[in-house]
Amino acid sequence: MKSQTGLPSVDVVLDKTMMDVVREIAAVNDDEPFYTVDLGDIVYKYKLWRLNLPRVHPFYAVKCNNNSLVLELLAALGTGFDCASKAEIEAVLKMDVDPSRIIFANPCKTGSFIKYAATVGVDVMTFDNEMELHKTKRLHPGAKMVIRIRADDSSSICRLGIKFGCEVTHAPYLLQVAKEIGVDVVGVSFHVGSGCRDASAYSRAIESSHYVFSVGQKLGFTFTLLDIGGGFPGSRDADVSFEEIASVVNNALETYFPAEMGIEIISEPGRFFVASAFTLTTNIIARRITDDTNEDGIKEQGRMYYLSDGVYGSFNCLIFDHAVVSPFPLDLKNTPLLKSSLWGPTCDSMDKVMDNCYLPHMEAGEFLVFENMGAYTICAASNFNGFETPPLNFFMPQHALIYLQQLPSWPCLRNALTPEQSELLDSNTDNSVPNSSETMHLCSVPEVVVA
Repeated sequence: MKSQTGLPSVDVVLDKTMMDVVREIAAVNDDEPFYTVDLGDIVYKYKLWRLNLPRVHPFYAVKCNNNSLVLELLAALGTGFDCASKAEIEAVLKMDVDPSRIIFANPCKTGSFIKYAATVGVDVMTFDNEMELHKTKRLHPGAKMVIRIRADDSSSICRLGIKFGCEVTHAPYLLQVAKEIGVDVVGVSFHVGSGCRDASAYSRAIESSHYVFSVGQKLGFTFTLLDIGGGFPGSRDADVSFEEIASVVNNALETYFPAEMGIEIISEPGRFFVASAFTLTTNIIARRITDDTNEDGIKEQGRMYYLSDGVYGSFNCLIFDHAVVSPFPLDLKNTPLLKSSLWGPTCDSMDKVMDNCYLPHMEAGEFLVFENMGAYTICAASNFNGFETPPLNFFMPQHALIYLQQLPSWPCLRNALTPEQSELLDSNTDNSVPNSSETMHLCSVPEVVVA
């Protein structure tokens, strides 16, 4: 993995929380929205994954958040990557990630993208229909295909089964076609839907995968890969915890794919790694007082707050990802909560962030904070009406940096340092804590200094 020019600075902080860093940035910010990103949270999530799902190798879903520094960090930690397009594959390969660490997990691919994958050595890819088999045979005859079956996603926030995944009963036919035309199939994949709220869905899908494995074996295929998809929660207040899902997955794997079978188990988590690492802070740019009527028919004044970011920007997640957000003032107030609505900055009346929430009376220039904003937000944001995507401000706790220094991939990350910064790190080889007034950067182009 090689460093990329133009990456933002990463401030190493001591004894500071996310909100400490947010307040420091807000103190020098005028009225622009901004993200604060705790890279240590991503490191923590990786360690949590290794602890709870030791047999499952995560292939990060690039579509969830394709920030280059996030990809650099995950590559250094050792994850693979789930890519769905040529551009996503290119972004990963730019970091000198071996093509074997990529799965082209789009069952319906553009032909030119398949040609590109063949050229750069990305061989593992998914399919769920007959046409994809014939297309792949023609454009990438050396591909190692993974059949995607439809899983029960009825309890998930974003249901993917309506678009992708063949019925389990149709899998034998597709495998027979693959055998007849000479396409190699090496495994099975599924996806229970993004934001899964029923842990047992994984167990049922793993059982179905076992059946498809047996069909493949009878047809003469050598299946070596099981891809259990995504759906893992990214915030700590999810309806179903990551630990609960992991327990169900581990039990199902032990039943249907015990370790002695030698099957490689991978997954495609996205929001799990990045959701809680990103906090968005927006500025109130205007306010209107309205006369409303409450549920009891009593008239009350309401507040319409206009924010510096909206649904054409970060809050597109409200539409496309069915996200639910819970704002709170940066400066907490011990005052009555008032019926409020939140609106984005554009001239479109559809740019509504929240229709009915309760907040204290706030003035223009104050900040509202939104946590768990790392998944499916900035990656799908636009600059509609001339409003730009909020800048990202990265920081990393000292303990996370120490963990990274122990990894075999640390020299690759260290190469992104300036000579002065490298010398500062080398002076702390005993893992002693640097002076908190000193700012160290993992990358060479500074943006915001907050430590």
